[in-house]
Amino acid sequence: MNDFDITIIGGGIVGLATAMYAQNKYPKKSIAVFEKESSLAKHQTGNNSGVIHAGIYYQPDSQKAKFCWPGSLLLRKFCDEHNIEYELCGKLIVASDESEINSLDNLFERGKNNGVNGLQLVDESKINEIEPYVRGVKGLWSPNTGIVDYIKLTEAYAKIFQSKDGQIYKNTKLLNILSGTTNLILETNKGDFSAKYLINCAGLHADRIAQMMKLDTDVRIVPFRGEYFTLTDDAKKMVNGLIYPVPDPDLPFLGVHFTKRINNEVEAGPNAVMAYSREGYKKFDINPSDLFESFTYLGFWKMVKNNWKTGLSEQYRSLNKFKFVQSLQKLIPEIKSKHLTNPGAGVRAQAIDKNGKLLQDFSIIHSSNSLHILSAPSPGATSSLKIAEHLMSELNI
Repeated sequence: MNDFDITIIGGGIVGLATAMYAQNKYPKKSIAVFEKESSLAKHQTGNNSGVIHAGIYYQPDSQKAKFCWPGSLLLRKFCDEHNIEYELCGKLIVASDESEINSLDNLFERGKNNGVNGLQLVDESKINEIEPYVRGVKGLWSPNTGIVDYIKLTEAYAKIFQSKDGQIYKNTKLLNILSGTTNLILETNKGDFSAKYLINCAGLHADRIAQMMKLDTDVRIVPFRGEYFTLTDDAKKMVNGLIYPVPDPDLPFLGVHFTKRINNEVEAGPNAVMAYSREGYKKFDINPSDLFESFTYLGFWKMVKNNWKTGLSEQYRSLNKFKFVQSLQKLIPEIKSKHLTNPGAGVRAQAIDKNGKLLQDFSIIHSSNSLHILSAPSPGATSSLKIAEHLMSELNI
């Protein structure tokens, strides 16, 4: 049996950032990452928008607020030092009518309180200067929001980790965890491993890892699929950077928007609908076990009761492309259905508590021999190095 001092479950961007930082803190300890897929960054990391968030939206004093802006600076510094391409293309949040101005002003104040540099409130003429095809009465311009390829970043973290004797086990699925007298016994499809300490960065399956360790978290992951289209070459000329609506402050989703990618494609979306599988990237992907877990969790039904109108609206927009286009036209009136091609999707690991509350913040819990990141959706990728730094401040073995 292979013995390790620290094992990290999950080969996404947070898992590999954590592995890299753990190795820096404990250079003489043996550290391994277990990833059930054949490649790193397969799920949330590899299917997100690629945005380097600045930290505008998040509740002051939340971990998202504390980690996002500093995390974005660490990430950009890492990219500079390791020749990873990124672009500060900027983000424009647009109030489409007078009713949204107060919320936009509140976002501006929140962003400033969160330490975000460079934020500006802009009028219609400045909106047209930044994004000529956008229509709005007022905007919030964030020049320090950017784009990057998070798969490349994850692979760079992994390369550094492996260059210092870090072990990565791909195609290795954790099946069960047993507590020995001094160590944890990790049962996998590739045999048993022993570990003194475990860090759970399993994303879409993080709650299940916590349950394997008999931790009572009162949190369940419910997957939400974010559906998007890619703009045609003609239409993508209408978008210079990132264009977002003013979001609903009660929900963790940011609304349908336009996202420039580092490969110069432009995506429109996402719609946010419940997925029937934790890895359900297509409309009719169904995993009976995942669905059973959601439907037998009381918190799920409380969430449905509190958000059924929004859920129905999102579901309708998912099934009706015309309605989807209407949402986009609120930002860019010239967008037509013919401009949307190559539909795709990502899946967000949305944590829900027993009261049906959609967790808005990161959720990190401890035991005597483990750390568990139960929830680290957006801006988790942006904050990956800051999250890893925080975890190492909590770790003492």
